[in-house]
Amino acid sequence: MKLSNLKAKATGYWAKRIISQLEYAMRLSHVNGNKFGNLIENTINYLEEKFTEEAAITKQTATEAENMISCLSEEAKKYKVICAAHAHIDMNWMWSYAETVAITLETFRTMLNLMNEYPEFTFSQSQASVYRIVEKHDPKMLKEIKQRVKEGRWEVTASTWVETDKNMPNGESLTRHVLYTKRYLSELLDISPDSLTIDFEPDTFGHNINVPEIISQGGIKYYYHCRGYDKHLAYRWQSPSGSSVLVYREPFWYNADIDPSMGIDAPEVCAEIGTNTMLKVYGVGDHGGGPTRKDIEKIIDMSKWPVFPAIKFGTFIEFFEELEKVKDKLPVEKNELNFVFTGCYTSQSRIKMSNRIGEAKLNEAEAFTSLATAFAGGRYCNKTFAHAWEKVLFNHFHDIIPGSGVIDTREYAMGNFQEVLASTNTETVNAFRNITANVNTTELLAFVEDAEDIFESRSEGAGVGFGVEDFVVPQAERGKGKERIMHFFNPSPAARNEVVEVIIWDWPGDRNRIQVKDARGNDVKFQLIQNENKQRSGSYWGHTYMRMLIDVKVPGYGYATYCLSEREESCQKYAQVPWPRVNKYIDYILENEYIKVSFDTSKAVITSLVDKKTGSDMVCSCKPAGIFRFIQEDDSRGMTSWIVGRYMKVINLNETENVKITDSHIDRNALRQWISYTLEFKESKLDVTVFLDKNSTKLNYKVECDWQEKPVKGKYVPQLNFHVPLNYKCKAYKYDIPFGTIERPEMDDDVPANSWMAGIPEQGDNIVMLVTDTKYG
Repeated sequence: MKLSNLKAKATGYWAKRIISQLEYAMRLSHVNGNKFGNLIENTINYLEEKFTEEAAITKQTATEAENMISCLSEEAKKYKVICAAHAHIDMNWMWSYAETVAITLETFRTMLNLMNEYPEFTFSQSQASVYRIVEKHDPKMLKEIKQRVKEGRWEVTASTWVETDKNMPNGESLTRHVLYTKRYLSELLDISPDSLTIDFEPDTFGHNINVPEIISQGGIKYYYHCRGYDKHLAYRWQSPSGSSVLVYREPFWYNADIDPSMGIDAPEVCAEIGTNTMLKVYGVGDHGGGPTRKDIEKIIDMSKWPVFPAIKFGTFIEFFEELEKVKDKLPVEKNELNFVFTGCYTSQSRIKMSNRIGEAKLNEAEAFTSLATAFAGGRYCNKTFAHAWEKVLFNHFHDIIPGSGVIDTREYAMGNFQEVLASTNTETVNAFRNITANVNTTELLAFVEDAEDIFESRSEGAGVGFGVEDFVVPQAERGKGKERIMHFFNPSPAARNEVVEVIIWDWPGDRNRIQVKDARGNDVKFQLIQNENKQRSGSYWGHTYMRMLIDVKVPGYGYATYCLSEREESCQKYAQVPWPRVNKYIDYILENEYIKVSFDTSKAVITSLVDKKTGSDMVCSCKPAGIFRFIQEDDSRGMTSWIVGRYMKVINLNETENVKITDSHIDRNALRQWISYTLEFKESKLDVTVFLDKNSTKLNYKVECDWQEKPVKGKYVPQLNFHVPLNYKCKAYKYDIPFGTIERPEMDDDVPANSWMAGIPEQGDNIVMLVTDTKYG
């Protein structure tokens, strides 16, 4: 109490110095069974007496007090504090990429200047992306950094391209972070890739359970983080496979100033982690900056205080090497390090869509380019793929893919996405061209086209760029006349039999006589799409087209060839004029070989979803599914991009708004059946098509939303929600995560998954799975 009173009254350097040492001595005494209590009390009494006399703690008084407790110096110096400097540089968080470049270069210039002035000062920097900025924009600075790296004064703590989100990127992406970062930095800085052993993720919003598995396989031994966990400070984190890494959770904060409190806390922190060494992370951050002159001077000064820990400039690897000595005594954590900022799994859906599609596009392009290179004279363009991956990885920064940025953040991310699309589309098309050039299709052609018909053909080259806006592979028409050869490719390792949509350009034949055959000449089922929601116009930049569904079988990582042609004329029954002659009741039921889905005729919600194999109904009519809900979130907590607010009001749009069914195709024998409807609410509009394909257990929702709702500050944030109640009790919910799955209990909050979640029933084997193509929560 006396020391607290002195601390509140006495000011100035000498007062802070001696009071801080006494506070430290008290902590030291506490961990030693109050061994030094009397000595400390006598010294405090002396200070109090002198302060009463002089109304200040002078240098002379402080020095005398230090002499009184000088016998504690040896005990005090048993504790060590490693001061690791860093600059937390957010990639494009609240600003443009141009500003990120300026932040990086100016921060590094400050660090290099301080290094010139303070020979003992060390600095640590993560993220391969910032080194790329230096290489590109200031090569002269790069030479200075390389020199400091060689001296051991500039520590490279990067094992990922950016300080990445760990829940939304898929497993392959998290692996590529390690691959490209180690490869790039080892070549750029002339260091061994094996020296990059720290995954530095101070601000990442949660960490999936397979992180130890992924990074340890990449030679990473240590993990530093701040968020997503609030138990142990130092621990071993173990994935289900048994792979583990040594982890340190920052107990204070990753952006910090140097202050005597760091030394005062050392005994208790060290006692918790089981070592005599504490890590102090410091430096101005978020918008860069790094450590200041004041920080450096304080470290130098406090290192000379007689009754204080042994304080030194150092690196993260020094601290982790100290932890290595006690790792066998550390607790083991076997769970994911989640959850924090759960709104980030769904904010800014376009950025999330770009990541999902970018990852898939790279997977497909690399797979088929590899096959073309191995078997069809193709060429694997390593630099092209590395450049595309760099764009995808940059967007994984923990304020970009989570959607917690600004307009500039999104625009740059979407620009990266366009470059990824351009590269992957080009490489995929080239691979397809190389492979199909080796396919003999002469036997598929039933007859030789009439020369006059060929000269009238307009199809070759039609459709250039068609579908790119929908992220499909460009498929310009290369066929002519009435016979068209089609090659279908399967980018997955398993054989697939699915309904596939194709576009046929400028076909001059009779649509009533179309036939499709496989490579062996067998008839194949097909279906012309007449409407199905918002049908494209049948013309496109001077060409016409028709949309067709074909029942296709393709082996894993393979292709299959099909031929479209016009069958010979035959005597046909006379054609009746197709005007309505009787009223027919439309039963809104989509049914195929596996499932039967019934819809409410007025609300277009699912009232029954029957597994035909078991007869189980997965949806109860008393709690319909497939419902769109408009939700007003409470914004009182702020940070509405990060946080899902309390649901203040939930409006069932299918129940309260006018649902207009605009089209349907109900036919159990069709390749595809569908129901299309529109739903207008407030200032917005939904266009929904629900469709079911032959031989599929998947019910598809294709949704386009013209979203015009805006938050009302101080009142609510609007949310559009898709609701699927289940007709069975779940014991847990399973989610896909990077390179695996995880089961979680029921939670009234958003949780992350790569693409799907499934309700695991308490009894039985019937499971409903919800799959999304753009969101992660």
